[in-house]
Amino acid sequence: MLYAILCEDRPGSLEMRKGARPAHLQRLDRLQDEGRLVLAGPHPAIDCEDPGEAGFTGSLIVAEFPSLEDAQRWADEDPYGRAGVYARVVVKPFRQVYPK
Repeated sequence: MLYAILCEDRPGSLEMRKGARPAHLQRLDRLQDEGRLVLAGPHPAIDCEDPGEAGFTGSLIVAEFPSLEDAQRWADEDPYGRAGVYARVVVKPFRQVYPK
C-alpha cells in the first residue's frame, strides 16, 4: 500500500537540512531503485523553484510500504529527522487516484 509521509521543518533548520541531505537522498534513491517511490520533494518557503536562504517548510514523500508500521519506522529513521530538521512528521495511508 502507498503511504504519505508529511514532514514539517523546524524554523531555522536550513543548515541542518543541507548537512543531512546526502544521506536523505541516498535512502530515497534506494526506494526508487526498488520501484517503491511515487514522488518526493521539499516545500519551498517562498513561491519559487530555488528558495535560496528562505529554505523550506517541509517535505512530502509518497512511497509503497508493506504496512503503516513499516512506513512509520522508515520515516523515524530519516536522516533529516535524526538531524533535527523536522518538527513534526505524519505518516498516513494514501490512495492514488491520478494519474491513472
